[in-house]
Amino acid sequence: MTIRVIIVDDQAMVRAGFAALLCAQADIDVVGEAPDGREGVRVARTVHPDVVLMDVRMPEMDGLAAAREILGPPPGVVHRPKVLMLTTFDIDDYVYEALRAGASGFLLKDAPPADLIAAVRIVASGEALLAPSVTRRLIADFVERRPAPRKDPALRLHGLTPRETEVLELIARGLSNQEIAGHLVVAEQTVKTHIGRVLGKLDLRDRAQAVIFAYEAGLVRPGDSA
Repeated sequence: MTIRVIIVDDQAMVRAGFAALLCAQADIDVVGEAPDGREGVRVARTVHPDVVLMDVRMPEMDGLAAAREILGPPPGVVHRPKVLMLTTFDIDDYVYEALRAGASGFLLKDAPPADLIAAVRIVASGEALLAPSVTRRLIADFVERRPAPRKDPALRLHGLTPRETEVLELIARGLSNQEIAGHLVVAEQTVKTHIGRVLGKLDLRDRAQAVIFAYEAGLVRPGDSA
């Protein structure tokens, strides 16, 4: 299956470079581009991509606002693409808020080409781009600095079984499905089943939101390691 991608970035050279790189892959097709968030929302709703590469800071409408628009379409709209935020080292709360809104992760814009290609495939498959240590550290830092949410998420953990809670903790520590399976000594398909139940019970969109939830619930804390 070909992964349909749109690129939303206010720098034409960035869009062209990313498009050339991705289109060279047999399983990826760039089906649209946009120079700002507002146009990105329009293009996304027109061409129905699988993945949106979204710059964080842009004119007209920033990446956060655009991600919220794309990930929260009107009732009746079934298709929701995965959003992969593109950012630089000087990131801010935009990235954290984008993850809370349902973005599937983020990637540094100066990452090696192979990382960009892999990131697109990862989020298209339903995984969240959360394994790199830099991502875990940044999410942990944001959660540590932000005030606690009004509704205590720890109370929602009571609806999970002990094994589901353990799986959620391992997700938040950055382990892949394969690594979780090895840690628990179970089949990878069993891990996928547990993850599906965790997301369903907690009403979470994907693994990215599961990581945020786990930190806010106190299941894992900044500095914890697997």
